[in-house]
Amino acid sequence: MSIPTALEAALKRLSAALDHLDAAADRRARADAARGDLEEELTLMQDDRSRLAIELNSALARVSSLDLAYREAERRLDRASATIRTALGESDADTDQTGSETTEQEP
Repeated sequence: MSIPTALEAALKRLSAALDHLDAAADRRARADAARGDLEEELTLMQDDRSRLAIELNSALARVSSLDLAYREAERRLDRASATIRTALGESDADTDQTGSETTEQEP
C-alpha cells in the first residue's frame, strides 16, 4: 500500500468516524431536547395537579358550607312547620269551640 492510498483510506475512515460522531451528537441533542420537553411537561402537570388540589379543597369546603346551610334551613323549616301545625290545631280547636257555641246561641 502506497502512502497516498493509505492516506486516502485513513481519510475515508476519519470521514466515516466524523459522520458517526455527527449522527451520535445529533441523536444526543434530540434526546436532550426531548428530555427537556418531558421535564417541562412534568412541571406543567405538577402545577396543574397543585391547582386542581386547591380547587378540590375549595369545592369540598363549599360543599361542607352548603351542607351546613341545608341542615339549618331544614331545621328552621321543621320548626316553622311544627309552629304552623300547632297554630292550625289551636285554630281548629277554637273554631270547633266557637262554632259549637255559636250554634247553641243562635236558636
